[in-house]
Amino acid sequence: MADTQQQVAIVGCGIIGRTHAKAFAERPDAIVTALVDGDAAAREALRAQLVELGQPEPKVYDDLTAALSGSDVSLVAICTPSGTHAALAEQALEEKKHVVIEKPLDVDLVRARRLGAAADRAGNHGVLSSVISQHRFDAGSAVVKQAIDAGRFGQLTSSVATVAWWRSDEYYASAGWRGTWAQDGGGALMNQGVHTVDLMLWFMGRPVTIQAQALRAAHHAIEVEDTVVATLTFENGAVGTLHATTAAYPGGRTRVAVHGTEGGAEIEDDLLSRLNVDGTQEDQPVDAGEPGGHTAQYDDIFRAITNGEKPAITVQDAIDALATVRAVYIASTLQRPVKFLDVLEGRYDDVDVSRGIGLPPN
Repeated sequence: MADTQQQVAIVGCGIIGRTHAKAFAERPDAIVTALVDGDAAAREALRAQLVELGQPEPKVYDDLTAALSGSDVSLVAICTPSGTHAALAEQALEEKKHVVIEKPLDVDLVRARRLGAAADRAGNHGVLSSVISQHRFDAGSAVVKQAIDAGRFGQLTSSVATVAWWRSDEYYASAGWRGTWAQDGGGALMNQGVHTVDLMLWFMGRPVTIQAQALRAAHHAIEVEDTVVATLTFENGAVGTLHATTAAYPGGRTRVAVHGTEGGAEIEDDLLSRLNVDGTQEDQPVDAGEPGGHTAQYDDIFRAITNGEKPAITVQDAIDALATVRAVYIASTLQRPVKFLDVLEGRYDDVDVSRGIGLPPN
């Protein structure tokens, strides 16, 4: 066993918990020592999966408190429904455990801000916090970011981001938290589109103002939106459009495009499909490699732990993405533009966004 091996508790043993478990099983510097889930069948299924992957059998627990007292744990991976993330993360940080949170950070900005403060305090004692945003680690995304930072697109003028997916009524009915404001925190944008929002912010910077329209176009049994369109202005003077839907049968592409006066790029389904730089008219050769996924982000997280550095994705990055999503919902609810900083700083915390998601107009 390596001296720097992290002893991991996975909280939430569903689909995304299994993704994290696989990433840990591939690492010599990690061992899953505890699985936490109130659903005994889910716990046992993931325990069996880890054993099949050649890992030691972890202990299983109903809740995080029991896991932290009953097993050796140095890192907690939170893979539960979105509305529970911040409280669990704060609990782990109070026990001086490193924390990795699956996206989104949470669904509530008040809780997210409180977690941000807790993460800052913990960071002063060498305790790491990060939030999964694995598409920043895709090779194509890195090429685009490097080109932007080097000024190779010239002046950035606009960006277009779209997530055109299909989710059936059965998908939403498959778990009680799906499609609810309390636990899912929103629909197509919060759940399916938050990674794309994060990429747009990484490329374009913070937004200034946001206008939006969100609705339930096809899935009327859920509380949240299944379709949303927003327009954004950015601090760099550029504009952007953001579109997310789970009502695009049978499911289309995820795409992020960046345009500038000397070039631009397009990423489709996590792969770089077009790159123009330095005023060239011909597409540049694209050999950016495959998406990195959770494995690439965990490489960064474990390197940061070992070296006592900040991870590439911080809690504040995730708060910015959450505030952007929240701003879209607020703008739709109020039917007027809202300022990003006003949302980030809490001036709209009392707005009930659930009433801003309606049926399509007749």
